Amino acid sequence: MAMSAAAHPAGHTVALWARDAAQATAMQAARENARYLAGVPFPASLRIASGGLAALLGDAELVVLGTPMAALRTLLAEVRDCRVPVAWLCKGFEAQAEGQPWGLLAHEIRAQVAPQLRAGVLSGPSFALEVARGQPTALVAASEHAEVRQLLVQAFHSPHLRVYANDDIAGVEVGGAVKNVLAIATGLCDGLQLGLNARAALITRGLAEMTRLGLALGARADTFMGLSGLGDLVLTATGDLSRNRRVGLLLAQGHTLAQAVESLGHVAEGVYCARTVVARARGLGVEMPLAETVVELLDGRLQAPAALQRLMARDPRGE
Repeated sequence: MAMSAAAHPAGHTVALWARDAAQATAMQAARENARYLAGVPFPASLRIASGGLAALLGDAELVVLGTPMAALRTLLAEVRDCRVPVAWLCKGFEAQAEGQPWGLLAHEIRAQVAPQLRAGVLSGPSFALEVARGQPTALVAASEHAEVRQLLVQAFHSPHLRVYANDDIAGVEVGGAVKNVLAIATGLCDGLQLGLNARAALITRGLAEMTRLGLALGARADTFMGLSGLGDLVLTATGDLSRNRRVGLLLAQGHTLAQAVESLGHVAEGVYCARTVVARARGLGVEMPLAETVVELLDGRLQAPAALQRLMARDPRGE
C-alpha cells in the first residue's frame, strides 16, 4: 500500500516505517522488499524509515498501520495521541486475552486503547503482490468518520486502485476476518478434490455464516454483498496467492497445522482468529457450522474426511 500511495498521480510524500531496523536497511539498499515482495521495485519517491515512530508522526497527514492483528493493539497505543487520521490494513479478530470471553475486532481494540483517534480500516479483495505490481484492485475505506473515509480515498484512489467509502466499519471488519476462516475450509475442500460444486456450496453457505455474525454485531446486510464481504471471500477462498486457502490445502494433504503454518513464511490470520470467531458467534447465539468445523480441524479434534461427513450429515433446512 505504501508503494501504491507513493506511485499516486498526486505525488504523495510517503514514508514506509519498519520496526526492524535491519529490515529497513535491507529494503533501502535493495529498493524492494525482498522478504515479502521480491522482484517488485519501490517507486523512487518512497522513503524507508525506522527507529522512533514519533518523529514521523509530526509531519504526517495520514498514518496507515500495516501489521498483523497480533501487533495492532501495541501500535495503536503508541499512536494514541496522533492528531491525524489513522487507518489499519489487518483483517481478523484479536486473540482472546486471559479473563476475556473472546477477542475483539480492530475498531473495538481502538475504542479501548485509543478512543480519541479518528480512525478506520482499508479492506477488500487484495493480494499484496498484485497491489504492489499496480494490477487493478478495488478496496473499501470504512470509518464512522467521513473525514477519514475521504482522506483514504484521496490517498489511494488511482487509475489502478479504486477505493469505495463505507461507514459500516463493523461489517467491513467482520467480512475481512471471517473470510480467512472460510478460506481454510475451501482449501480443504479443494485439497480433497471434492469438486467445484462443493466449493461453490462452501463459499455460499460461508457467506451466510459471515452475514449472520455481522448482523449480530451491528453490521448492515448489504455490506456483505460488497467488496469486503463477497468480494474478499471469493478471492481468498479461490486465489492461489491465499495463505489461508493454502493452509486448508496442506491439511488435506496430511500435513500438521504446525507444518502448514511453518511452510507459509507469512501470517495466515484465519488460523489465529478462527477460535475467536466461533467464541464470538456462540456468545451471540449465532450458528456457524463451517467455522466450528474449521476450529476442530485446527485443534486436531477432527480429521478432514470426518469434517466433510459431519457437514453433509446435517439435517435439511430452508435456505
